Amino acid sequence: MKKITCTAIIIFLFYSFAYTQPSAKYNLAFDSPAKQWDEAMPLGNGMLGALIWQKDGKLRVSLDRADLWDERPALDLSKFNFKFVQQQVAKNDYDTVHRLGDEPYDASPYPTKIPAGALEFDLSKLGEIKKITLDIATALCTVEFASGVRFNNYIHATNNAGYFGFENLSSADIIPQLIIPNYSNGKTVDDNTHSGEGLSALGYTKGTVTKSKNKIVYHQPTTKNNYYEILVQWQVLSRNRYIGQWTITNNKPASLPLLSATAKEPTGWDTHTAWWRKYWAQSSVSIPDELLQKQYYLEMYKLGCVARKASPAITLQAIWTADNGNLPPWKGDFHHDLNTQLSYWPAYTGNHLQEAATYTDWLWGIHAENKKFTKQYFGVDGLAVPGVTTISGKAMGGWIQYSLSPSVSSWIAQHFYWQWKYSMDQNFLQQIAYPYLHEVATFIENITYLQNGKRLIALSSSPEYHNNDIKAWFKNYTNYDLSLYKFALSAAAEAATAMHKTEEAIHWKKILNELPDFDVNETGLTIAPGQNLDESHRHHAQLMAVYPIAQLDANNAADKKIIDLSMHRLEEEGTRNWCGYSFSWAACLYARAKQADSAVKQLQVFANNFCSINSFHLNGDQKGGQYSSFTYRPFTLEGNFAFAQGVHELLLQSKAGYIEVFPAVPQSWNNVSFNSLRSEGAFLISAKKENGVSTQVKVFSEQGGKLRIKLPFKTMIVRNENPDMISTDNDGIVSVQMHKGQTIVFENGYE
Repeated sequence: MKKITCTAIIIFLFYSFAYTQPSAKYNLAFDSPAKQWDEAMPLGNGMLGALIWQKDGKLRVSLDRADLWDERPALDLSKFNFKFVQQQVAKNDYDTVHRLGDEPYDASPYPTKIPAGALEFDLSKLGEIKKITLDIATALCTVEFASGVRFNNYIHATNNAGYFGFENLSSADIIPQLIIPNYSNGKTVDDNTHSGEGLSALGYTKGTVTKSKNKIVYHQPTTKNNYYEILVQWQVLSRNRYIGQWTITNNKPASLPLLSATAKEPTGWDTHTAWWRKYWAQSSVSIPDELLQKQYYLEMYKLGCVARKASPAITLQAIWTADNGNLPPWKGDFHHDLNTQLSYWPAYTGNHLQEAATYTDWLWGIHAENKKFTKQYFGVDGLAVPGVTTISGKAMGGWIQYSLSPSVSSWIAQHFYWQWKYSMDQNFLQQIAYPYLHEVATFIENITYLQNGKRLIALSSSPEYHNNDIKAWFKNYTNYDLSLYKFALSAAAEAATAMHKTEEAIHWKKILNELPDFDVNETGLTIAPGQNLDESHRHHAQLMAVYPIAQLDANNAADKKIIDLSMHRLEEEGTRNWCGYSFSWAACLYARAKQADSAVKQLQVFANNFCSINSFHLNGDQKGGQYSSFTYRPFTLEGNFAFAQGVHELLLQSKAGYIEVFPAVPQSWNNVSFNSLRSEGAFLISAKKENGVSTQVKVFSEQGGKLRIKLPFKTMIVRNENPDMISTDNDGIVSVQMHKGQTIVFENGYE
């Protein structure tokens, strides 16, 4: 990042400001608006979202709200449970399980995320568009016309309001039109986005639209007594300019403060830009690959758009629900067999813990509902979370090996662990993290059983391996499930130790030690005993122990052998059945394997082949199947955010008890730097590589504690600390006890 001065045109005026921001070259800028919703300019604040594009000669602003859901149930858990599934698998009779657990997800249009509506402006009155730009520093989208007219849009960072406006008009008669969703026309659009059936399948009563001179209100009943409202209002400022605002409310009447005809700027612009200024100041990254650098900043921009305190967690599309008249791809739900978890990966290293807390806050809020599910479906105490849920945490069904998997809560628990470890917030540990880990560990103890001193489980699975066939159930632990159970028990023991709950820590370690070792053979980590990775597969579940669980460390010779074999096997099977997120995740895996060039290659393939022009991850290979047989274009966000973490993993890794700087930077990258990336232990790290040489690492300790760090140089000069207080072990890990607020600078001691 660098300090620059820029001029932003906000609604109806120029407004100058200077602050640290990402370079303008990372903005999205095109000669004309996109013609499809999944290529549109995205705006958002966690709760409200907008997509700006062109449809049928109209400039369109698609409107969305994160908590607009139809939660009518389709799955009936009173008809079956985990014990019943075990019985059916034992009998090799799985048709009933399909009918009860899987089919309701596809047969019913609900539960589902629903879109809100759209604003449209007639382009015939405005003339030719010459440019559309999204300034990611301020989250402002501007459309410039050849006539000199400008159309500006932003969603306030913290207030639930979107703003739009025109300036330099020939006359102020460009009235917004509110377009309501197609809840009654019976049409389904096939645009290769894997979206569901038409919205009319929901059976909603037609909404009402009330118009007055400068105001439109749309009231849409949904189910039972639920409804949502869209309010649009505008104010003419002069003959050639006006401003407008909109909001969406859920189960409450929509209202906004009146716009002033004498206002010099939209209310709240200062607080909006202040939020984004603070967001971008949290950290920065500089790498010499311009493709990856731009994609990285676009990913971090999207993270800032979709994660906000008091908003729901990130769903498959978050606040950018498909605007094509259909239900969103995979109902826009919360998928916990990969999607939600990957979406928050970059928030921790990227020093955006407030954004990461969106996930743990939401999970804590649905905790009681998940407890009910645990007792009902699994019949034991503890905490299990359905793999596919509604916004209130209710199970939706689907392929039940994954949508009702017993290991989902163990993966989710990692985010509670990370939120503690990256912040070292003792209150969070005591009040939320450990209680959550305790309940997950309790569930693992109760869902497993002892036999000859070893802890076994009745059924195990590996996400989407063998898809939805009965063969997708394994009688022994898959490496996926095993790594998650090992993690959750280990994390519970560590947290208990930190809270001086010695007996509980001893208990969780005992359960942990009763689990078997990972299944490893000449192919590296297998799917499960007797099942090697024998096909190209989109979900790298068998490699959880490499990343994100990080139970194997490439700096350890024995572990490195397993990791290298596993990555070689991945390469042997190829990428034909991979989705976009597979490449993002693979980049993280290669970075952990310390194979820098391969990691960068995965990131390049993702950015080149699997993203829309607006940077949205479209799952399929958009260049005709160059790397994958999937060539469709369903938009989901997890691939985007896993990409950002892939960049972080090249630069900084938090491992078992230590930090490594520049662990997987390609040798060809001569100039690399980052500022204020965050590690476990609540350390903020900055580092530089200049002219091919790592020159400096700066560490700030937010909470105090023991720093253990592997530096990118062997000899060092230490600033701000007595060198006698620093030790280096045989593995090259430097240790020093830091106090709260202390900064230490390590410099390369080369001659």
